Amino acid sequence: MNTVIIIALLIIAVYTFGFGISLWKEKQKMSAFAVFFLTLTIIVLPFFSIF
Repeated sequence: MNTVIIIALLIIAVYTFGFGISLWKEKQKMSAFAVFFLTLTIIVLPFFSIF
């Protein structure tokens, strides 16, 4: 079950990171930094609750 949760979180993180890259290409750097921080949060925080 943990594997399914980790895979789902990684899929969401990759999608969110892709959105951040598209914001960066549109010269919206502050928004891109916020989305990158959100992606980092999506990756890091669940490990504290799972483990």
